[in-house]
Amino acid sequence: MANPLVPAAYDVWWSVAVFVVLALLGAALVSIARTSKSLTPVVVLVWTLVVLFVPVVGPVSWFAIGRPSALTKNPTDLTH
Repeated sequence: MANPLVPAAYDVWWSVAVFVVLALLGAALVSIARTSKSLTPVVVLVWTLVVLFVPVVGPVSWFAIGRPSALTKNPTDLTH
């Protein structure tokens, strides 16, 4: 007989999945806010909407292709 006070394994896994998705969403929004000075307002708005309305793919795509890299921020810093 199962203990009614202990959640089932699938409840724990779904809770962990929701936490991971929310953490990814929060991290992507913070990252967008931090890099907003190097991007145009339209690009910031589009990425924010993509991250908010496309749950997992949006934040992952921001971290994979959306963030400006260190090379594109200051290419002259590499020569010093």
